Amino acid sequence: MLASAALILVLGATPSAAAPPAGAPPIVSMEWLQAHLNDPAVVVIDASGSAESFARGHIPRATGVLDHMATLRDRHRAADPASLVRVLAAAGARDDAHIVLYGDDGMSVGWMYGLFATLGHADHVSILDGNLAAWRAANHPVATGPAAPAAGKLSPRTPSAPVTVDGAWVLQHLKDPKIRLADVRSDDEWNKGMIPGAVKVQWRDFYSNEAQGRLKTPAELRKVFERAGVTDQTVVPYCAVGMRASLAYFAARAAGLPVLLYQGSMSDWEGRPGAPIKRQ
Repeated sequence: MLASAALILVLGATPSAAAPPAGAPPIVSMEWLQAHLNDPAVVVIDASGSAESFARGHIPRATGVLDHMATLRDRHRAADPASLVRVLAAAGARDDAHIVLYGDDGMSVGWMYGLFATLGHADHVSILDGNLAAWRAANHPVATGPAAPAAGKLSPRTPSAPVTVDGAWVLQHLKDPKIRLADVRSDDEWNKGMIPGAVKVQWRDFYSNEAQGRLKTPAELRKVFERAGVTDQTVVPYCAVGMRASLAYFAARAAGLPVLLYQGSMSDWEGRPGAPIKRQ
């Protein structure tokens, strides 16, 4: 899924040193994006299309680099910062821009957000409330044709707070009352075995309309975690390989919850000697 996904950039205009919009929320509305389409300090990345689907329809003034998503991961973990910066900068992501992510596959969008977070750029990256189908349904303009190449200057930064944890850290904190593991896999996966102490969170509950990529509000996202049993703990989401967990990382962050991403997730945990698995 992710390996074949495309990396598509939508630019508001030719890159410049204009200041990014102040106070852009973690979830931006389609109306917000429509109002900023010509803003040279706004970059929008489609994290799930293909060259063919992009040519059939995309947000206007699109340009970018396609079919490079596989370069951005190494065994379901973020690739090294140099590789991430190279590919994302080639797509036009810039230090002086606010980045908006969208796509038809929420997991790929979440994964892309996680990549920017590991580079220390989460504070100026948002996710669009809606995919291209929702954009069309709202009668916003759609362009056709192939993407053009782009380039930007993107620098790795030290995140203001830790973003990811590994299996050794999770193992050490299994009984820590300040940590709440959140399993965002399917019910079938959960029933086959989970990390002890984890609570079940349905990743699809992050959406008010999954088909159109319409996200719930930050307050509603917080309630999703609270209903699962998250109170005042730091949330540590995990899934099979880290894609759904990355989306949950974004959802928790948008909800104002402290969160750490177990990027290797169960693919890492199951291969770790001494890591316990609770069977249903």
